[in-house]
Amino acid sequence: MLQAAAAAAGSQQYPAGALYVVATPIGNLADLTLRAIHVLSLVDAVACEDTRHTAPLLRHLGLDKPLLAVHQHNEQSSAGDVIARLARGERVAYVSDAGTPAISDPGAVLVAAVAVSGRPVVAVPGASSAVTAVSVAGDTVGSGFLFIGFLPTKGNERALALKTLAAASETQVLFEAPHRIEALAEGLAEACGGRAVTLCRELTKQFETVATLPASALPGWLATDPNRLRGEFVLVLHAVAPSESADEAARHDIVLRTLLAELPLKQAVSLAAALSGAPRNALYARALALKDASA
Repeated sequence: MLQAAAAAAGSQQYPAGALYVVATPIGNLADLTLRAIHVLSLVDAVACEDTRHTAPLLRHLGLDKPLLAVHQHNEQSSAGDVIARLARGERVAYVSDAGTPAISDPGAVLVAAVAVSGRPVVAVPGASSAVTAVSVAGDTVGSGFLFIGFLPTKGNERALALKTLAAASETQVLFEAPHRIEALAEGLAEACGGRAVTLCRELTKQFETVATLPASALPGWLATDPNRLRGEFVLVLHAVAPSESADEAARHDIVLRTLLAELPLKQAVSLAAALSGAPRNALYARALALKDASA
């Protein structure tokens, strides 16, 4: 494994005295990149969110590296120790427990401190549960997404956050822990009603679940099987199509029906967008609905 990683990634320059921000798998160890393996074999020390998570990963790779605990409670104070190592010319990797550091995980404070010190920071990209969830959500309306992460846990702040989610038309990505998923489902059902939500549970793991349904149906869906309450959750709140008048919608439907009768869906949507000037994503979602209704 180490030889294959070195063969694939060893030709790149890996400067000494640099911090390497390394993405690790979100659940499936096979998702660790060859470049990440090579960097972990190359560095002099590994700073990590939790040594209990990182030590087994390194053992699996046949690596034995000094581990530095750098987590949300000590990140500011530990940054100095990391910078001191970098000043001596050491290479240091930083990993969180899973996925890409600094995305609802520690790492940002360390990266900022290293950058201020004038030392280089090198990204070693890989798995991200937020991007993974968006890729399987099938949100044809959204053209990007807002990363929300975990909502506040306090009642008033959480209620305000849910109202803000519902008011925004963009695609939004949320994280939730198993002991709060039912409460989040109830909140989304009340705030977002018929808006589509893709719930991803245990992404990349053996019992991965991906389900897309209206927000109003989330509580009932979770209640039908106790296993659906287990694991880590990523939810994608789908974008809302730009509003249009009933007359505009009717005209677009006429154009789409005519084109769908003669052309494949993608070509029909592209031509309808060119003719009407309407957003392509909204037309695509409507074309899918028309196609399903006529099937």
